[in-house]
Amino acid sequence: MACVVKVSGFRRVVCALFLAFLASGCNRQSPSVTPPPPVEVVAVTVQPQTVPVLFPFVAQIQSSHQVDVMARVSGFLEKISYREGEAVRQGQVLFQLDKKPFIAAANAAKAEVDTRRSQLWTAKATLDRVKPLAEQNAASKSDLDNATGNHKTAEAAVQQAQANYDKALLDLSYTTIAAPFSGVAGQALMREGGYIAAGSASAKLTYVAKLDPVWVDFSISQNEQAKMSQEVEKGRIVGPRNNRYTVELELSDGTRYPLSGVVNFAEPSFSKETGTYLVRAEIPNPKAILRPGMFVRAWLKGAMRPNALVVPQRAVQQTSNGQIVFVVNEKGLAEVRPVVAGEWFEQNWIIDQGLRSGDKVIVDGFMKLAPGAPVKLVTAEEMQKAVRPAQPKAAK
Repeated sequence: MACVVKVSGFRRVVCALFLAFLASGCNRQSPSVTPPPPVEVVAVTVQPQTVPVLFPFVAQIQSSHQVDVMARVSGFLEKISYREGEAVRQGQVLFQLDKKPFIAAANAAKAEVDTRRSQLWTAKATLDRVKPLAEQNAASKSDLDNATGNHKTAEAAVQQAQANYDKALLDLSYTTIAAPFSGVAGQALMREGGYIAAGSASAKLTYVAKLDPVWVDFSISQNEQAKMSQEVEKGRIVGPRNNRYTVELELSDGTRYPLSGVVNFAEPSFSKETGTYLVRAEIPNPKAILRPGMFVRAWLKGAMRPNALVVPQRAVQQTSNGQIVFVVNEKGLAEVRPVVAGEWFEQNWIIDQGLRSGDKVIVDGFMKLAPGAPVKLVTAEEMQKAVRPAQPKAAK
């Protein structure tokens, strides 16, 4: 721009100085902006590895052997001989019915046996006398036939009486009701003095359940089965040898049960009502921690996932658009990467989509990051030292 000013003397000098000042101001450069320092972060390099696959299920504990204790004979309940709800031993007496009617019936049956044996002796003596006489034609053939028939009838009567006596003794033994095996016995459903009718509802007295081992029942849906089959076909999951799956339990308070079990049964068909099929595992329970009816979380183990990409759980963030991680790109800048996380493995996520082998995933320090921010990789120990507050010096 040309500045034309018609001045002279002092004013000409001032104008020249003012134009020189404007020229120097136009040529002055703006101060440079200092880039922010890189953010210190801790990262892990993702590498394929083989990890176990855990399938979680809601499961319920069942006794491995539970039976109802039933009265086999009718009578009055005389005594309850166990502490309800507590452990019982095999053969331990649980209930005692009134024996007196059964003792009387057994005595009567025994007397009948003695009577029939006396009749058999008489019939045998008669046959022994008639038989030689008939051989000498001193007795008629009909006399021999009658003696032989009476002897056989007496023998049959003895057998019948002996059977009745054995039945009476058996009924007498049924008045003492014992535990069929060791376990825990439930509440007594009848009280002392009550009449028990065999074959009716009153005949059920309690139950005995075996607690070591116990069964763990859980169901697998049709969708879960289909997904698992697809994973196996694609080679993403490899089943255990001989299809031997194990089960670990998590109790309702979040603690892990110390012992594991083995799957020993799988229903061959789906339920028409639920669309699931039952799977059962057997697990030791020596301290009776697990009780029938208890709900637990079961982890089905044994399958392996080869070539899995695993990152710590804290590296994965949940946003409104899905899950993301921060990675360090080739330029040393933070980059947001959308991912799809699969199952948990201990304290890690298995990443199904979004990461490649060799990616550097930030696990600590990403809270201060923005996409495209420069980063500096440090170790976890260096990060801890940086955030640890300085200790005050001791006064001399």
